[in-house]
Amino acid sequence: MRFLSVLFSSLFLIITSCGSTAKPSDLFGIHLEGNKKDFSKGSTVGIALNNKKGVKVSKVSYFLEDEALQVSNGKITLNPERLGSKMLKARIIYDDKEVEITKSIKVLAEKPPSIYTYEVINTYPHDINAFTQGLEFYNGVLYESTGIKGESSLRKVDFETGKILQQIDLDATLFGEGLTVLDNKVYLLTWQSGLGFVYNADSLEKTGSFTYGKSKEGWGLCNNGKELFKSDGSEKIWLLNPENLSETGYFTTVTNKSVFNKTNELEYVDGKIYANVWQKPSMMIIDAKSGAIEGVINFSGLKNRVKQHSKLDVLNGVAYHPERGTFFVTGKRWNKLFEVKIKKK
Repeated sequence: MRFLSVLFSSLFLIITSCGSTAKPSDLFGIHLEGNKKDFSKGSTVGIALNNKKGVKVSKVSYFLEDEALQVSNGKITLNPERLGSKMLKARIIYDDKEVEITKSIKVLAEKPPSIYTYEVINTYPHDINAFTQGLEFYNGVLYESTGIKGESSLRKVDFETGKILQQIDLDATLFGEGLTVLDNKVYLLTWQSGLGFVYNADSLEKTGSFTYGKSKEGWGLCNNGKELFKSDGSEKIWLLNPENLSETGYFTTVTNKSVFNKTNELEYVDGKIYANVWQKPSMMIIDAKSGAIEGVINFSGLKNRVKQHSKLDVLNGVAYHPERGTFFVTGKRWNKLFEVKIKKK
């Protein structure tokens, strides 16, 4: 009797391990060549199904997120439009059942970022009390947003003289952040209030407000003429519909080695996003479709050219002047605005 009991118990375990009660991950796994989890964009890598229980499988299909992957000679090519953390999926048909298993991977940039430096073309006066957060030219006028609760504002500035042409102050409870201007509307973020505002670009009259979706905070804004790009202090740059300010998606900023999460103030130029690196005297050049960090601009030494004082803070604020073909940069409580050309080192 004891023998029969052990036999039936063993048979029960075999049946249930392969039966309907078994989790897909108990039966199968995804094996990648070299057991790697990080891959360069365009990598071709061997893939195989780890059939843990020897179940008879009818069909296996592989997907990167929801994009079907072609398997050729046991290999797949990882070439997503947007880089970063991805979910690799296997859909398996066995015993007239279809199950799905997943594996987390990262697809990173193909090449390391190129290194750039700068040349100062002109120097202009800048409000030394401005805790600069956003900076952008629109119809020849420089728009600037400033931060710190009780000091936050939206301004129109004559960049050549530093004169404030027009200014509105934010409520003292709000910490102003980045801005962008599109179709005669100024979009302005606040930091941790989960709230943004819309203004008329001519009068600076407030015409609307919006709340954030899944994005954590408000840091930087820019636009490509059709949609807005928003940084939130994470590795993600969010895409916003300018009509209703809903988040329509995001991409992740990555180098060839890792995901990067220090993107701050933003400026869009010809398919690239120029982004201040938080707390660093540098700027990234990011491909606005893939998220690949293609370049890093070293602005070391620029802070030494401004008046040194106890409240002096970091480089922040980048604006592109399309007619002049140059960038304008400044910092938090800097007394100068610099017109620069960016060049490869």
